[in-house]
Amino acid sequence: MARRPAPPSASPATPRAAASTPAARPARGSRPARTTRPVRGAAGAAQDRRVDVREWASGIRLSAFSVIMLSLVVLGAWVLVPTLGTFIDQRQKIAALEQSIQVSEDQITALEKERDRWNDPAFITTQARERLYYVKPGEVVYLIDNDLDPAALPREQEPVSDTLQETQSDWMPQLLRTLTSAGLSDTAAVAR
Repeated sequence: MARRPAPPSASPATPRAAASTPAARPARGSRPARTTRPVRGAAGAAQDRRVDVREWASGIRLSAFSVIMLSLVVLGAWVLVPTLGTFIDQRQKIAALEQSIQVSEDQITALEKERDRWNDPAFITTQARERLYYVKPGEVVYLIDNDLDPAALPREQEPVSDTLQETQSDWMPQLLRTLTSAGLSDTAAVAR
């Protein structure tokens, strides 16, 4: 009886067999994990943080599906941004029109109340007396014209002369007279 050799997947001791097992193989389309270097002090940490743009850019792989999806996103943004601006503008106009409708409805309500007041005979009588000076038969009305005190009436503007006049005045005695008259007055000022 001849002895058969064991299949390579059954012997996990060999490195080749370990790589061929399904658990050890990387998934299709994924990259093998990179090993990280140990950080050596602050200088080593700063060096590890730097990103090489060429390495980063070379890592970008665009498939046809990615290009199509990216172009659809750009096209959607190009179409939707003006539409969104129009939508916001129309919403603002609608809000302004709703506000003007509310103001108009308030004015209509006030005018309806005024109309209801004019349906009241007592209100009509009061308005006729106050506005049109109507009186009932037998009543005597006295209208007083210029019933203000003449001192309370404003003075008329006097004509301004074209010539300049210099008046002699000493301000110091005037100030002292004002202070003494204010201090000796009978009415005391009440501080609030």
